[in-house]
Amino acid sequence: MGYLALAKHRRRSALARRVFDRIVQTRAEQDNEQWHLLILQDLARRRGLRQSFVKHRLAPWLIAFFYYHVSWLLFLVRPEWSYRLNADFEDHAEHEYMRYVAAHPELETQPDPDSYAAEYGRFDSIADLLRQIGHDERVHKLDSLVNMRAPRFRPAG
Repeated sequence: MGYLALAKHRRRSALARRVFDRIVQTRAEQDNEQWHLLILQDLARRRGLRQSFVKHRLAPWLIAFFYYHVSWLLFLVRPEWSYRLNADFEDHAEHEYMRYVAAHPELETQPDPDSYAAEYGRFDSIADLLRQIGHDERVHKLDSLVNMRAPRFRPAG
């Protein structure tokens, strides 16, 4: 969407700048979510958890594919609906991470494996690592709530 708006309104620098800033922000959020997936996959592998192709690869991919397209369509129809959907999704994720850590106190004494520390940070325990991921979800939720109230990308005058 952002690239289309840039191409269509490239002569309007204020709009182009807002679109560019939004692209940068969403790219950073996508990268952050990718780290969450990589970290969780690493933790599952270290614990020796079997991950079936259908349940742990195909189904998440299909859900993400569907979610992306629904969110994109909502953004076209009414951007605040798309942001509201994302805020609700991120809120759910945040609470699930926190609930999981609360239900597994043994994670407090299990050290962070540090295999992604240079890119994501170093934590005292797996519990702290998962709380950070939950916190990231909260930040994404708050960003969506702010964007719900932000002005739409409209050409000036």
